[in-house]
Amino acid sequence: MSESPASGPPPQIPAARPPASPPKPPATTLRHRLAELRGPSVAPHPLDARALAALAANPGCKRRALLDGAGVDKAVLATALGSPAAFGQSQFAFIRGNAFEAKVKADGGTELLRLLFERLGSGADAPGRAAVPDLTAAGPEGRAARTALALREATAAGGWALLDHPMLALEVAGSPAYLEPDAVVVHPDGTWTVVEIKSFPMIDSSADAAKVGAAARQSAVYVLALERIAAMTEGARVGHRVLLVCPRDFSNLPTASVLDVRKQRAVTRRQLARLIRIEDIAAALPEGTTFDPGCSAEELGSAVESVPAAYAPECLAACELAFHCRAKARTDGAVEALGRSVRGELGGLTTVAGVLAAAAGKEGDPADPTVAALRRAAALRAEALETVSGGVPCR
Repeated sequence: MSESPASGPPPQIPAARPPASPPKPPATTLRHRLAELRGPSVAPHPLDARALAALAANPGCKRRALLDGAGVDKAVLATALGSPAAFGQSQFAFIRGNAFEAKVKADGGTELLRLLFERLGSGADAPGRAAVPDLTAAGPEGRAARTALALREATAAGGWALLDHPMLALEVAGSPAYLEPDAVVVHPDGTWTVVEIKSFPMIDSSADAAKVGAAARQSAVYVLALERIAAMTEGARVGHRVLLVCPRDFSNLPTASVLDVRKQRAVTRRQLARLIRIEDIAAALPEGTTFDPGCSAEELGSAVESVPAAYAPECLAACELAFHCRAKARTDGAVEALGRSVRGELGGLTTVAGVLAAAAGKEGDPADPTVAALRRAAALRAEALETVSGGVPCR
C-alpha cells in the first residue's frame, strides 16, 4: 500500500534580493593625498639626510613630519608666511664644496681610497684601482634599485668598489625618503663604509665640534638606509665607522678622520620609529587643506596652524619654519620657547604667564613641587635684590 503525500503549506518562494549597491571607489592613495597637500602642480621637495636627522631630533613635531613627508618646500612656505629662514649655505660655499669634493674623487677616487685605507684599511690589501659602477637610472626609485644592485655585485666580486653619489631609500613614517651620500666604499671583505666629504677645515686634526656632530648624525641616516640593503645581501656588513674627509688646515688638501656613529645610529633609529605615520596626520586635517605656494598668506597660515608643532629653540638651526613657529609660541606665551629642558622642569605649567603667576603666589597649588620651587626662587631673588639695593626694595 502506497503512502499518500504529506499535506502542508505550499513551498515559499524566496523574495528577490535588492540590487547590489555600486562598489565604493577606492580610497585616495597616500601619494595622491600628499600631492594634494603640496599642490597638484608642485614637484616634491626631496628629503635629504640632513633634514631627516633634524626630523629625528624632534620626532614629536607633526608639522615637520607631514611637510617633509609631503615634499613641501619649507623655505618657500616660510617666505610666503612672512618668516623667511635666515640660514642656509651661501653660493660661494656651495661652489667651494663641490670643487673640493671633485678634487677628492678625481682619478677614480685614488686620493679618497688612500685616505680610507690609512684610517680603515687594516686586514686588507691596499687598493690599487677600485671599480666605479655606473649608477645612472631614471628617477630616484630607479637609481635606488640600481645602487642596491651595484652594492650586491661589488660585494660578490670581493674587491674594492667606489659608489659615487649612490641613491638609498629609507621609509620614514610610512613614506619613502631617498638619500644621496657623497660616497660608499665596498671593501674586499664585504664591509660597506659611508664617506662624508665636507668643506669645513680640519685644523691640527680637529674640526668644529658642532659641524662634526651634524655630520655624524647625517651619516647615521645613511648607515640605517644601507643596513636595509645589507640585510638582503650575502656577505655584506655596514661599518659603524664613517670616513669624514675635510680640507687640511687652511689649504685645499684633503685629510680624514673616522667617526664612530653607533650612538647616533641608535638614537636616530629610535626617534624615527617614534614618528607618527604620515597618513594618520594627513587624515586628521580639515578637508581642502593645502600648502600650495600659490595660495594666499592667510590660507597658508591656516593650513600650517592646522598641524600641531613641537617648537624648541634648537629648531632655529635645523628648520626653515622655525621663525614662524617661534613667533607663534611667543604670542601664545608657551614655555616651549624657553627650551626643552625648561619645559620639562615646569611640569603642568604650560604658559609663561602661568609660571609668573605661580611664582608670585597668585596661582598654583603650594603642594606642587614645581610651584613650591618657583615661589622659593622668587623669594630668593627678591631677597638678593633687596640686599644689593641696600634695603630699598627693587622691582
